[in-house]
Order: sequence, then C-alpha cells, then structure tokens
Amino acid sequence: MAAPMLRCISRSQWLGTQGLSGVLPLGLREAHSAAQGLLAVQKARGLFKEFFPEKGTKTELPELFDRGTGGKFPQTIYCGFDPTADSLHVGHLLALLGLFHFQRAGHNVIALVGGATARLGDPSGRTKEREALDAERVQSNARALSQGLKALAANHQQLFANGRTWGSFTVLDNSAWYQKQDLVNFLAAVGGHFRMGTLLSRLSVQTRLKSSEGMSLAEFLYQVLQAYDFYYLFQHYGCRVQLGGSDQLGNIMSGYEFIHKLTGEDVFGISVPLITSTTGAKLGKSAGNAVWLNRDKTSPFELYQFFLRQQDDLVERYLKLFTFLPLPEIDHIMQLHVKEPEKRGPQKRLAAEVTKLVHGQEGLASAKRCTQALYHSSIDALEVMSDQELKELFKEASFSELVLDPGTSVLDTCRKANAIPDGPRGYRMITEGGVSINHRQVTNPESVLVVGQHILKNGLSLLKIGKRNFYIIKWLRL
Repeated sequence: MAAPMLRCISRSQWLGTQGLSGVLPLGLREAHSAAQGLLAVQKARGLFKEFFPEKGTKTELPELFDRGTGGKFPQTIYCGFDPTADSLHVGHLLALLGLFHFQRAGHNVIALVGGATARLGDPSGRTKEREALDAERVQSNARALSQGLKALAANHQQLFANGRTWGSFTVLDNSAWYQKQDLVNFLAAVGGHFRMGTLLSRLSVQTRLKSSEGMSLAEFLYQVLQAYDFYYLFQHYGCRVQLGGSDQLGNIMSGYEFIHKLTGEDVFGISVPLITSTTGAKLGKSAGNAVWLNRDKTSPFELYQFFLRQQDDLVERYLKLFTFLPLPEIDHIMQLHVKEPEKRGPQKRLAAEVTKLVHGQEGLASAKRCTQALYHSSIDALEVMSDQELKELFKEASFSELVLDPGTSVLDTCRKANAIPDGPRGYRMITEGGVSINHRQVTNPESVLVVGQHILKNGLSLLKIGKRNFYIIKWLRL
C-alpha cells in the first residue's frame, strides 16, 4: 500500500464552483452546509486544517462521512484533553467545536480525558518538560475537566439545537483502561509494533532532543500511549477519526500506523489550528496567558471581554472558528460592519456566542450586566448584580459586611470599610471629590446613607476611592 500522505487542501478544491456569498433563509442554512459536505464546510471555515492520510487508503476520509458513496453512518470521532489543570481554556475550544460540528451532523463523538497520560506529559509544541503532577492532583483535575466538558455539551445541546437529530457526546477517561494494565505485559504486547526510528523522527521529539533540556523517557513514550488510546477506542467504540491541534499530527500518525499494523484497517486524523496571542505564543496554561472556561478562574465578563476586544483583522476568522453561525450570515455581519465599524457588531456577536456556549444564557446575561456596570456606569445594572458578579467584576476590591445603624454617614461607611485613613486626611478625600458611591460622587462626609441611592435594592454599595480602588459593601439588617 502506498505510504500515507499529508496535505492541506485549499478552500476552492473543497467548495468547487458552489458559492457561499448569498444569505440563506434561517431554516435552510444548516441543510445547505450538509449539502456542501461536512469536511468541506469546516475546511472553508478554517476549523479543519490538515487531514491524514490524504490518500492510499481503501476509503478516503471525505467518503467516510458521505452516505451517498457508501460511508458508514454514523461515524465516531474523538479528541483528547489532558488534565494538566482543573479547567479547560480557550485554546481547547476549537477542538471542542470540531467535535460539536460532527455531533450536529449526526455522528458520535468522544471527549477523552487523559487521566493517565497527563502523568507523563505531552511534549508536543513544548521547549521544556512539563511540571510533574502527582496522581491525586491529576485525578482531581480529571474530575473537574470531565464536569466542564459535560457542562459545555449540555449548553450546546440546550442552546444551539438546530432541529436535526444529533449524535451522542461521551466523556471517557483513559485511566479506566491503563489502571488494568501490567507494565511488562503492556510493553510486550504493544512495544513490538513501534519502530524507534519512526518515533525518533517525529518533529516534537527532534525538537526536544536538540534542546539543552533534552527529553525524558516518560515524555518520549507519550505518543505510544496516545496511539494505544486511539486503538482502544477503535476496538471498543468503532472510532476511526482522531481530532487534535496541529501540534498533535505526529501523535496521530503514530496511532494510524499502530492500528493499521494490528488490524489492517485505516483510521484518520484531522487537525484544528492553534490559537495564539498577538505575540504568536500559543494560548494556554504553560504560556501563562490562558483564558479559562471555568467561572472560578475566568468570569463570564472576562471571557466576554476577551472576545469583544478582538481586532477587526481577526474577528471574521474567529466568527468562523468559534461559532456555529453559517458562512452567509457571517458575511452579512461583516458587510454591516464595513458600514458601521464603530458599533463593533462582529465583536459583540462573537463575544455573545462564545460566552453563551461556555456559561449558558445566564452567564451571557451576567457578562452584559457587568459590562454595563463597569463601562457605562449603569446603576440599573449594579442594582441587579449578585455578590458573586460584583466580586468577579472588581476582583481586587475589598468585600465587607456591615450593619446599617440609624444615621450611618458617608464618613462612617468609608471608615468602617477601611477605605480612607483616619483623621483630617480621610475627611478631605471626601470633600475634595475623591469618593463615589454607586458611580455617584459624594462630597459631604456627614450625609446620611439613603436606601435606593447609596444602598442599592440588592443591599449592596459600590464604594470607589480615587480612580481604581473599589470596595464592595453588603449591608445587613436593612
């Protein structure tokens, strides 16, 4: 059989002569996408980057998903997520979106948590070895990641339904099968099918071997375990396609070669692009620039603002990558943006779609309330904000619970919250206009607090001293 080849396929090759410029009625959009072909549409969006193997197989990858040419339906596709932290981040979203697009087309998808492989550390795309994690930490992270994946899948199912029959979304943990493995038996059964020359030739291995830190045996064997994961899912779930970041192609190739040697069957790999910062660094925990999907680490407001701040030269690409909006609708959004760029319509739609997927409808509403409260000094938004939202919005703010005594003044409040110094200096900070309560400047230290003005309906006060020092006060016994 001819050696498998890897290539990038251009948008014109996939789409042929069929254009996507016209805006379709809502009910026809996903049907139009299906007619174009699942892989073709995602290639056009830029979500699917590379395919392996491109040819030399009994059934080529596009045919696998085409019922009209004998493709088996539904197919099963998987993607792995190592629990090196207790939350997914924005860098994981594209792989998840890839799984969701397959699910929406009726295929079954598996999100595989690497509860075992995370102990070794994936060397792909890294210049040095990951910090070692103990078994208890990995197990805790794996549980958190599983919960996060299920929550995202639930939001997807609930908020982005399209009226079609979807495939299943399953979360597995590879520690379930590695815990049952004996080391010597595993190496005897699996190790003989891997050639050292091939493993050493992988770019991730070559890069690390040439570095000053070198590469540990644990990292070197990572691609063997990822290949075995693919084999296990092929055998037990009929999984024939692995999805991964573009830095995972070497590991995916190892899985292909292993499965083909053992079974004679063909499997396939699809890569998604890596999301990078403005400096070109990969977004993630290791680079220190992660935007997390767990609310405890990155609030809905912060996630919303991350996408709202995207530049014009990126926003169209991100709408194609991070949302389910059909291409004609994205074209329409961008046409409106040309006419009214000051409204930042594409950025607002992008931020809303991603925040809704990650945090649900309430998370999106929370992000919008926080935006109004912070950037538009909206009292109405402040009045309906919860304690949690205020703490998320003003992360550096001091939080106090105070009893509202009769006659409590502005000066009393500032001192009880430790917001101003004692004595004349603190008094002058108020009289000179350096203090505001709920976005309203107060200059009379002796003013008595008024419910509805200084104290909001939700029993909170937002005290600001100077330009950047915030204090949140929760009043008791109102």
